Amino acid sequence: MRGRVKPVGSELELPCRSYFSACSKLANVIVGGEGTGDFPPGTASFKASALEVDGTLYISTPDNAWAIDARDGRELWHYFWKTRGSTHIANRGLGMWHSYLYMETPDNYLVSLDSKTGKERWHKEIADLAQQYFSTPAPVVIGNHVIAGTGNDIDAPGFLSSFDPETGELQWKHYTVPMNPGDPGLDTWSSLDRARHGGAQTWIPGAYDPETHLYIFGTGNPTPAYTVGRGEGDNLFTCSLIAVNVDTGKMAWYFQTSPHDMHDWDSAQTPVLVDGEFGGKPRKLALTASRNGYFFVVDRITGEHLITSKYGKDTNWSVGLNKFGGPARDPGKDPSVGGSIVSPMAGGTINWEPPAYSPEAGLFYTAEGNGYSIFYLTDTDPRGSMGLGGKEEVSVGSGGSFLTAIDYKTGNIAWRHQYLQGNGGGGGLLTTAGKVLFAGDGAGNIVAHDVFTGNPLWHSKIGNVTNAPQTYMLDGHQYLLCATGDTLWSFLLY
Repeated sequence: MRGRVKPVGSELELPCRSYFSACSKLANVIVGGEGTGDFPPGTASFKASALEVDGTLYISTPDNAWAIDARDGRELWHYFWKTRGSTHIANRGLGMWHSYLYMETPDNYLVSLDSKTGKERWHKEIADLAQQYFSTPAPVVIGNHVIAGTGNDIDAPGFLSSFDPETGELQWKHYTVPMNPGDPGLDTWSSLDRARHGGAQTWIPGAYDPETHLYIFGTGNPTPAYTVGRGEGDNLFTCSLIAVNVDTGKMAWYFQTSPHDMHDWDSAQTPVLVDGEFGGKPRKLALTASRNGYFFVVDRITGEHLITSKYGKDTNWSVGLNKFGGPARDPGKDPSVGGSIVSPMAGGTINWEPPAYSPEAGLFYTAEGNGYSIFYLTDTDPRGSMGLGGKEEVSVGSGGSFLTAIDYKTGNIAWRHQYLQGNGGGGGLLTTAGKVLFAGDGAGNIVAHDVFTGNPLWHSKIGNVTNAPQTYMLDGHQYLLCATGDTLWSFLLY
């Protein structure tokens, strides 16, 4: 099968690798932004999913968006945002409504572009840069709503916002921690002030269920992340799946995957929505593999807990399940002055990378890293430290890295494919109707696996994959698209 895979042209060496001054010499660059141009964006790395619309690919990195011919990789236009600063950790992609594109910038603007020309229509502030938020998610367009989120690891509340796609006006704002007396979940914090500074950022785009009109997304860790000061409660709605009504921004249900998280195990992974059989009956489900080493199945209409199972083979921080079905932490695995040996590491068994699901195999797929760390507590002040402070983490080994398939009906591991070199999973996974699972391995290959067995079918040595592989149909041909850092690769499958 490997001989059937043909790279289309050569890799796409996109411009704007370092400084705006270099980009300004290119005729097809459109410049926007509130900054002075004094903050160079650095080397571009694609961690985003691309959009393919009518033969054009739209893809982004922090401060940049491109339109590319989907047939030959020719650049059509390039939009560059002059930033005011902030953290340029990643950009997860673009949203689209009619002929308009939407992107988030690290300095917290939602920007609308004309998809044909790349010219800016407007930009609106999502969050205050002075509060040290930075914005990473791909905007998600649902009807007449553009859903945007933010990230950071300081003591500030997470939230999700909805904007009008035509005007950019704010429609609603949903906070992911209690903000007022009487708010749901406040009793799980030591005080209202602690809750208001409690984190639960919305780093990653969620998934939309058109039948219920619910947008389902994951939230990040609480703050302070590693030290005491939050009380001993669950700290809702950190490390949770949350479903909100798209028109109102009101929460319909939640399920917490890491109650009282003490290791920065964000639950900000994109869930997979499945219509499948469960318990002998058809059921509408949401599946997620959390950074903490546990896999979850909930009813996506009601949020009812159905399955919790441990998929990280070395995960060792829980003493069982709580009354709601979430893992109950072992306080002995919290960061300590003498050090606590914990698996997984703060980076998790999985981090932000999208999982995948195959209806043909009935299996859910995720990367699985089984690293061990010693977590040392360096700040014993009962008030806690800000953000991610107050601890030191020392890596002490690994139980291996795997591509793992989970039977969603039982939570059992169907198979593991071990990566013998590096950490596999790349920037995420892709399954196709042709019963193929695509993933980057730890040795710089894009690999096609059989969805039923995990056996490799073919591979191509292109470098470490940094985004989730994607596929699209054009002119009767199927293409595979993936990225390695600042380079896009396109393969013709047939």
